[in-house]
Amino acid sequence: MTVSTCSLIMRGMCLFCIGVFFSLVLNLLQVQQEVIVFADVVDNLFKSAWWVAPSCGTAAAVIGLLYPFFDHHLGEPHTYKREWSSVMRCIAVFVGINHACAKIDFANNMQLSLTLSAMSIGLWWLFDRSRSGFGLGIGIAVLATFVTQLLVYNGVYRYTAPDFLFVRSWLPCIFFSGGVTMGNIGRQLAVYDYVDEVKQHRE
Repeated sequence: MTVSTCSLIMRGMCLFCIGVFFSLVLNLLQVQQEVIVFADVVDNLFKSAWWVAPSCGTAAAVIGLLYPFFDHHLGEPHTYKREWSSVMRCIAVFVGINHACAKIDFANNMQLSLTLSAMSIGLWWLFDRSRSGFGLGIGIAVLATFVTQLLVYNGVYRYTAPDFLFVRSWLPCIFFSGGVTMGNIGRQLAVYDYVDEVKQHRE
């Protein structure tokens, strides 16, 4: 096994653990606020929602590895605010967006969705600003929302006040900002590999 493969596996495992941690914290917040209710009609394994954390962890690992991969292969290296302090601020804003959708009362769902859309795009503008990051964020939001619609349609869980088919209209904003956040974490973890690669080329 090569050094680069080992590094890729280590980054994937680290991203998986981060994704699991985020899913536990953010899912707990939404369940406590009764935004999401897991169905009682499904199997006991699904009642405990054991699958949420590993699913989110896997998604986080894939997203965190895809961002630096596309940066490298599209010839658009991400250089804007490449330091851990910026990544931590990005995480704080992402958690704040989740907190807003779960706890702040808006006049209607449309106002909430527009506010969260602006906040999500603001997160991308503040901590990313790359075309690949924006494109991947949109793709992740569309795909993840579609998968969530299927899960809700099949009764795995439900939203208490759906207004966008079976889910809430602000859900794509959460997925978009989550994709950008995990992408920035993945990029920062990949910095060390990039530095080693440059050194090898120079030698």
